[in-house]
Amino acid sequence: MRYWLVMPAAGCGLRFGTPTPKQYAALCGRTVIEWSLAPFLRDARCAGIAVALAASDSCWPQVTARLPAVSTVTGGEHRSQSVRAALAALAARAAAMDWVLVHDAARPCLAEAELDRLLSLLHEHPVGGLLAVAVTDTLKREAASSSRAPLVASTAQRGGLWRALTPQMFRYGALCAALDAAHAEGRYPTDEAQALEWRGEQPALVAASETNLKVTTAQDLALAQAVLQARGGRGAMRTGSGIDVHAFGPGDSVMLGGVRVPHSHGVVAHSDGDVILHALCDALLGAAALGDIGEHFSDRDPQWRGADSARFVIAVMDMLRERRLAVVNADVTVLAQLPRLAPHRAAMRTRIAGLLGVEEDAVNLKATTTEGLGFLGRGEGVAAQAVVLLREL
Repeated sequence: MRYWLVMPAAGCGLRFGTPTPKQYAALCGRTVIEWSLAPFLRDARCAGIAVALAASDSCWPQVTARLPAVSTVTGGEHRSQSVRAALAALAARAAAMDWVLVHDAARPCLAEAELDRLLSLLHEHPVGGLLAVAVTDTLKREAASSSRAPLVASTAQRGGLWRALTPQMFRYGALCAALDAAHAEGRYPTDEAQALEWRGEQPALVAASETNLKVTTAQDLALAQAVLQARGGRGAMRTGSGIDVHAFGPGDSVMLGGVRVPHSHGVVAHSDGDVILHALCDALLGAAALGDIGEHFSDRDPQWRGADSARFVIAVMDMLRERRLAVVNADVTVLAQLPRLAPHRAAMRTRIAGLLGVEEDAVNLKATTTEGLGFLGRGEGVAAQAVVLLREL
C-alpha cells in the first residue's frame, strides 16, 4: 500500500509560552517537527508529504535545509483549514481512494511499530480511523465558579471514552468531502475523525501508547525528551574524531572556529588554516565513514587556496544530510600557548553551532597548553582536536 502524509503546522502554540512556535523547539538535537516527520520520511510507503505553515512562519527554512523535499502550503486559522489546504496541495497526485494520514507537528514520539499497526489494521477498512488511548483516569467536570481553584460539578463516566491521537487515516476523497461539508456549514472539527463523524461515519479506534504524546507545554517537551532518549534517540549513533595542526607563519591573525583572532603570527596553510573547523570536518567525515578532509578538499586543488574553512563544513554537512545524518553535539579542544581563546569563545561557539545546525549548548569549546612542551609549547603552531556525535535520522 501507499499513503500521503498531511501535517498541519500553522499554529503558534500560545500555551507553550515562548515566542518560537512549539513545533520548532529544540529536542534531542533536532526540532520537534523534524522528529514528527521522521517516521514518515523513513517509510517507503509514504508517497509524499504536505506541510501547512503559517503565513508568517520564519523558522521553516532552517528546518527544510536538513530535510528532503517536502511540499508546503499556507495554512488557515483553524486546524481543519490547514489540513484542507495541505490536501489541496496533493490534488494533482493523490487519487480519491488513496489513504491520507494526518499527523500533528507537535507529536514527536510516534513509534514506528504503532504506525505499522495503524496501516495494517486499517488498510482494508471502509472508513479509516485513528490512533487513540482508552481513558483510565477518573474524569471530573468543572463547575462555573469565581474561585481560584475550580470546583467539581460532577464525575463523568469514563467507560468507552478514548483520547484521540494522530496519525488519523482516511481516504483522500472522503476526507476532502467531509472537511468541505463542515466548512460550508461554518464548523471546524478539532480532528479529522470528527469531520467524518458529522457525515455519519464511524472511524475505527486503534489502541496506541501514552508515549505518543503531544507537546503543548514545556513539561511535555521534557517528557518527549525522556521518551526519545529511552529509545536511543530513534536512530543509531555514530562518533567521530578529528585532529588538525598548523605551524605559525607570517601574519597578524589566525582563524579559529570561523572567527578571526588577532595574534603576532598567522598560520602556514593552503586554505585559511582554521584548525578548529578542519578538525570538525575530519570528525564529521569520520563519523559518517566518508574518509577525511584531504580526500574532499585537497591542498593541491587551487580552488581551495585561501578558502574560508566554513565552506568545508557547509559541504560536509550537505554530505551528512544526503545520508540522513544529523549532529547531536561537538566537543573541541584547542592546544596552543597563544593566542588566548577565552575572549573569543562565545563568538566561536555561535559560529560553529550555526554551521552544524545545532543549539549553542550542543557545542563545547575549550583550550589547553602543553605546559611548554613540544612545538606547541614553544609557540610554533596551533592544534585542535574535535569529537562529534551524529544520529541517523
